[in-house]
Amino acid sequence: MGIEIRVEGLRKSFGRQVIWEDVTFTIPAGEISALLGPSGTGKSVFLKNLVGLLRPDRGHVYVGDQGDVPRLHEKQLYEMRRRFGVLFQDGALFGSMNLYDNIAFPLREHTRRSESQIRSIVLEKMEMVGLSGAEEKLPGEISGGMKKRAGLARALVLDPEIILADEPDSGLDPVRTAYLNQLFVDLNAELGATFLIVTHDIGTARVLPDNLGLLFRRGLVMFGPREMVLSSTHPAVNQFFNARRKGPIGMAEEKDQAQIAEEGTDPGVRPAPIQPQLMPSDGRPRPAMRRPGEWLRAHRVEAPPGSFIDDEGRDWRTDWDRLVEARQRPK
Repeated sequence: MGIEIRVEGLRKSFGRQVIWEDVTFTIPAGEISALLGPSGTGKSVFLKNLVGLLRPDRGHVYVGDQGDVPRLHEKQLYEMRRRFGVLFQDGALFGSMNLYDNIAFPLREHTRRSESQIRSIVLEKMEMVGLSGAEEKLPGEISGGMKKRAGLARALVLDPEIILADEPDSGLDPVRTAYLNQLFVDLNAELGATFLIVTHDIGTARVLPDNLGLLFRRGLVMFGPREMVLSSTHPAVNQFFNARRKGPIGMAEEKDQAQIAEEGTDPGVRPAPIQPQLMPSDGRPRPAMRRPGEWLRAHRVEAPPGSFIDDEGRDWRTDWDRLVEARQRPK
């Protein structure tokens, strides 16, 4: 099962450049969370602080019962990092190794398992990500999508409790991104691990995670349940998740007040419809999934018009039980 990550008062700078400060939030155990933000807001830097590759100027990171990450000694850091599996942006595969050896690498480096045990684990993880039969292929012989899946299989071989994915959809076309998102949902349902995905892709953010966060202006603007963030009228959140030019986010990070005032306000701008969340392939809701509209009802927030309607015109808010039951019937 996944474990919780608590971040308290985190600040990071490089010289005089402040990346972010006073970042505080909790990544819930066993859920899928996504962190977004304009380019240059320190999303990848944040992941490195979580696993102790970088140390913050101040603040705390608690990974389960492991203690405060910035204050762990080297041996403690080593043990803590074993709880993580990391999918890097480009897969970070060794070009001279075939996929089998790439995926087996963490097991050979960090465990004393026999080669027969390693083979069993590697083939199991390759099957989980849809790479059975590709063991002998070199990274240069496969597509970008296959490299991502190979990197994901390698991230899974030590059975991590937390999986970090740094822009897994970068360089992928929309179809491959959709397949990868479904794979994340299915893996979360099967493994129960905590997922934190850094992405720029709004389509991914709208349908994949249970929780969403936005980094901007050297801080965390908002983090919380998907419906809370997608229904927000906060200027930066609304602008980013609806891909609009009007708002505080500019081409070169943030606009000044004069630019914002020049644009004026648009009282007609409202959050876009909230799409139904991705379901596991077997049709059974994940434990972390909330019924469509549940957060909105509990907080008396009106859903944007057209929310929870899928491509076939079905309303997942009113017909949740029937649609879930229908997905679980044998085909």
